Amino acid sequence: MFVDTHCHLSFPEFDQDRHEVIKRLREAEVSVLIDPGVDVATSRKSIELANEVDFIYANVGLHPHEANQPVDESVFAELATLADSPKVVAIGEIGLDYHYPDYNRSAQHDAFREMLRLAQSLDMPVVIHCRDAWEDMLHILAEESHSGMRGVMHCFSGDVDIANACIRMGFKLSIPGTVTYKRSLLPDVIRSVALDDLLTETDAPYLAPVPWRGKRNEPAWVRLVTESIARIREISLEEAAEAIAGNTTELFRLPAS
Repeated sequence: MFVDTHCHLSFPEFDQDRHEVIKRLREAEVSVLIDPGVDVATSRKSIELANEVDFIYANVGLHPHEANQPVDESVFAELATLADSPKVVAIGEIGLDYHYPDYNRSAQHDAFREMLRLAQSLDMPVVIHCRDAWEDMLHILAEESHSGMRGVMHCFSGDVDIANACIRMGFKLSIPGTVTYKRSLLPDVIRSVALDDLLTETDAPYLAPVPWRGKRNEPAWVRLVTESIARIREISLEEAAEAIAGNTTELFRLPAS
């Protein structure tokens, strides 16, 4: 019923109790989980987890934090090889992040463009991370756009204007647990866009929703994100969950459940 389109379940934070976490997410009626890689090693682990669990899928990506220095061509070649795995459904997590003062704009731009071109060559959606870099992000996407470009703005943090710009480019907005935070801009975004443009995620182990803010996040709590969307849009939980599940299946071309 519920979907977590971005959860780092293969990360070390879950090594001690991953099976229990999976049990809890199933009890919470989470039917699809997508685990994104952030470099070669984590992309490989995402694929391994996806191969073990039928309702888990993987992404192959290079996070901007992993691209603060020029990236060797062999890295892109290995990611391209991993992307051929049957359970890989997108290229991501990729993007731009200017939050920390030591970021390398040029290196991030080069890696981001390379990963966008990989997605284009494979006809795959992209899963984009953007923090404090919206102007450059939208500029690069406009330059690298191609017919049929599709994807998702992971952990969306922009305002209504940015949301509409992303949607016009063919991207959906993934809503995380921050929608439950008091100062979140997401309620305005959720009210202003179509339900067809929304996805849900946890970004676990990060960004736990209220009332677990500050603790390790986990995929079972994506239900709280869906409940928030339903409440903000004044629709039933069932309607919200069904629409978001359909959006997920369509974007990532998942098997019909």
